Amino acid sequence: MSQTPQQQDLEGRTALVTGGASGIGLAAARALAGSGAHVVVADVDEAGAQRVADELGGRAWAVDLLDTAALAELSLEVDVLVNNAGIQKVAPLQEFDPADFHRILVLMLESPFLLVRAALPHMYERGWGRVINVSSVHGLRASPYKSAYVSAKHGLEGLSKTVAVEGAAHGVTSNCINPGYVRTPLVEKQIADQARVHGIPESEVVERIMLGETPIKKLVDPEDVGSLVAWLAGPHASMVTGASYTMDGGWTAR
Repeated sequence: MSQTPQQQDLEGRTALVTGGASGIGLAAARALAGSGAHVVVADVDEAGAQRVADELGGRAWAVDLLDTAALAELSLEVDVLVNNAGIQKVAPLQEFDPADFHRILVLMLESPFLLVRAALPHMYERGWGRVINVSSVHGLRASPYKSAYVSAKHGLEGLSKTVAVEGAAHGVTSNCINPGYVRTPLVEKQIADQARVHGIPESEVVERIMLGETPIKKLVDPEDVGSLVAWLAGPHASMVTGASYTMDGGWTAR
């Protein structure tokens, strides 16, 4: 990365960030706005999306990404699409509710597909576009008790590469970011479930489960992910496409 995100010029570009009201999405929205982009903050939390949009001088979009019928009718005029929204469910396969499995795949795989589908015509017309998918190390590796999440993230990796191949001739790049455990509300909500399925106290979950295989013993900061989002969106990443960037403290290096 030859320049910091703050030095990049995204002025005149519109960026859409899903799940932008908190966590990684909030950090990404701030980083993109700091690079000059007009940011559309999409979230099911309408008040949260509006709060972030007001902070950044952007626009809030209250949207339920599980409403695939509505998404299929969309036409998006955005230059940067950040697919970030996600949920988690921790349970053994034999206890995993099929409805939960389906809901996670819809939110984290089908809705990104529909948003990309809605955004590509505008990107192709302008001859420029960035699709940035917030995946996970679980898009590259599996962990027990996360069948839906791991399946969705592996699927997102394939979608991202397909967009990279199809979009190349039109100036559109597509990449994944693969963080380990990030210090976000989504991760904090997992602690009780992880303790239950692993049979350990909640106080030991971060050290033993989340960071057990990670050489750098700390959770990823959302701002670090946001910085990478801004770099991938900028002009200095024009030859980066079809890639998956791990940010996991060395977990996948083992």
